[in-house]
Amino acid sequence: MALPIRRNRAPAQWGGTWPSRSWDPFTEFQQLWDQMGRLFEQSAESETATAWRPLAETEETADAYVVRAELPGIKRDDIQVEIDGNELCVSGEIREEEKGNRLRRRTGKFVYRTILPNDADTDKISGELADGVLTVSVPKTEQGRSRRIQIKG
Repeated sequence: MALPIRRNRAPAQWGGTWPSRSWDPFTEFQQLWDQMGRLFEQSAESETATAWRPLAETEETADAYVVRAELPGIKRDDIQVEIDGNELCVSGEIREEEKGNRLRRRTGKFVYRTILPNDADTDKISGELADGVLTVSVPKTEQGRSRRIQIKG
């Protein structure tokens, strides 16, 4: 890694030519970002060493936050949806079929985690499993819902 050039030295002190290696803050930020990403991946992998993460998407509507996760072939009883503070955790296990032809899909334990915003009403969460897609809906509190303000004058 190249050290940044001291700013108190003027280009004239280098003989009138700008040095060929100058400090690039964007490259340094990218390297830092990559290192942080590897650190977070390692901590997540150590926590759930054998678990995989299902494909999931989040959406914010006017009155709720919606999380959809693809879980093909899983039974409702094999899924756990939990709230710990503002963290939503969807976990479970997909087991291999014991009879008949086996489909080639992921099996084993899975975990999906996301942090909910502060205006999420965690007491009124609902979940539905249909056609291999788990939909978890987290309503917003009354203060968090958008509303139109009447302008007077």
